[in-house]
Amino acid sequence: MDLTPQSEPEIFNAIKFGSVLENVAYGNDRVPDYTNTGITQNTRCAYPLEHIPGALVPAQGAPPNNVIFLTCDAFGVLPPVSKLTPEQASYHFISGYTAKIAGTEQGIVEPVATFSACYGGPFLVMHPMAYAKRLAEKLDEHKSTAWLINTGWTGGGYGVGDRIKLKYTRAIIDAIHDGSLVNSEFVTLPQFGLEYVTSCPGLDVPTAILDPREGWESKDKYDMELSKLASLFRTNFAAYAEKATGGVMSAGPSSMADPL
Repeated sequence: MDLTPQSEPEIFNAIKFGSVLENVAYGNDRVPDYTNTGITQNTRCAYPLEHIPGALVPAQGAPPNNVIFLTCDAFGVLPPVSKLTPEQASYHFISGYTAKIAGTEQGIVEPVATFSACYGGPFLVMHPMAYAKRLAEKLDEHKSTAWLINTGWTGGGYGVGDRIKLKYTRAIIDAIHDGSLVNSEFVTLPQFGLEYVTSCPGLDVPTAILDPREGWESKDKYDMELSKLASLFRTNFAAYAEKATGGVMSAGPSSMADPL
């Protein structure tokens, strides 16, 4: 939505013959109208990797140094980046959290938390813990670091705050890959126990973005929304508790009354 050659030149120019657009309106001239949300705000495009200048083709490489999970927190309480322990990686992989917002589905008028185990719940054959265990083994084998990247809202939830700018998300991912972020000083998010940075040398992202609570005008309201989301996580994870190990169980959000 609102794609322009100024905001995202590589993506804009990659959309040409050979690409597939979904939920994008166009006129009689068959030119896409990226400002039209008449169908939905949730638009997609698939294009050949070769359409991106400098892309690595074929896209193959060694085992990753970093594994990145994506979420879109429409409640505006999660940091844009969190470094996960192996147990937290398993917990958040099993949780598969994101949020639905108005325009993505019929009947959605305010943010709704949604969870999909291992980010693909309907397609799992085994219990999610089996996949999480395998992930943990691979992380340990290759000494990879897991990260949770939030591309959702900041300074308030959906309808109040602003969507985290793509340029900030890109800067954070660049800092992950060049190794500067992992060597930064981390602080702990209450209840969730997630480690996040408030600054990083060379990282051009405002502190009010990196530290989600700082961006809220009402800190009390932020704390309430954080507790609300933590409760939703705990309720969802109850379905997997029977087969989850103690370490994974303790890696999830605590209640306000519980110590971190």
